Amino acid sequence: MGIMDIRKPIAALALALPFAGSMGWAQLAPSPDAPPVSTAPAMPVEEEPVATLKMSVSLVDLLFTVKDKNGNLVPHLTKSECTFTEDKAPQTLKNFTAQSDLPLTLGILLDTSGSQQRVLPLEQDAGIQFLNRVLRTKDEAFLVSFDVNVDLLQDYTNSARQLAQGMRKAQINDAGGNGGYGIPGAGGGTVPTIGDPKGTLLYDAIYLASNEKLTQETGRKAMIVLTDGADMGSKTKINDAIAAAQKKNVIVYIILIADRMGYYMSGQGYFGYSAAKRIAEETGGRLIDVGNNSDKLRAAFEQIGDELRTQYLASYTSLNTKSDGTFRRIGVDCGDGTKVQVRKGYYALSSRGSE
Repeated sequence: MGIMDIRKPIAALALALPFAGSMGWAQLAPSPDAPPVSTAPAMPVEEEPVATLKMSVSLVDLLFTVKDKNGNLVPHLTKSECTFTEDKAPQTLKNFTAQSDLPLTLGILLDTSGSQQRVLPLEQDAGIQFLNRVLRTKDEAFLVSFDVNVDLLQDYTNSARQLAQGMRKAQINDAGGNGGYGIPGAGGGTVPTIGDPKGTLLYDAIYLASNEKLTQETGRKAMIVLTDGADMGSKTKINDAIAAAQKKNVIVYIILIADRMGYYMSGQGYFGYSAAKRIAEETGGRLIDVGNNSDKLRAAFEQIGDELRTQYLASYTSLNTKSDGTFRRIGVDCGDGTKVQVRKGYYALSSRGSE
């Protein structure tokens, strides 16, 4: 059945992350937003235009939320109340609108390594409730699990019922005991005594979801990752995972969830806390730590849903016209003690046409 087979290892597709680019999920059906394939005959050579004028306009789109000093969402800002900078240079806005009904494309990523054994049922219940509440007619979502593999459990659909079925199919995979419980990220397991340690492919999952599922989607795009936050075994580095999300303008929310009984934690909490926080904040999302509390988990989903429905969309043409593929750092200030949740920057389109 190809990649759509549930639990089919991604390694079977000869993936070499991040160097193989779009080979990761090459057998998937085209995105719904992909342009139709033309069957018209090619234009005769003599009718082709002699010259083509090519223009590069660096239009930057930003989706962001604003909160007051008490953490409450600010829903009615106007264009004049916010200032925008790129590499500290002021930018002039082309558009500024509140976005509550723009279609939403959503990816749910479930950590199914051994450390999630006791909390996976909580994730499934809360995730199903969230999708039932947040999905609207023009929205679509997909579902991915990651452990020692990265698996597509449900492709794009607007059906909360189909997504719930996919959510229920998620299973813990601890690599046949070569990573049981203990070390976060090593399949959730104890130090293996036989064979090589497996992994929790968090960075690979984010990279693949960005490049293979969200690359051709338009409008608002977000990813919600439920995990203990630690990565071990990914071929993708954290910088590449972040860059992939930033290039596709994907907001990443990370919900830290794990059974804390016997769980090894650092001074800040989970081993993966700092890395997970960095991924979320640099892509314009945020990290929410819920432990193994079902009420906190449901509240986290509600907060994310509210934020996704209380966003602003701003666009400007960058004053930096160089097509050099460099990273441009963004600043947004809406004054009066507010906190703006926005991606930290973007990669300019290179002169070769790739980001």
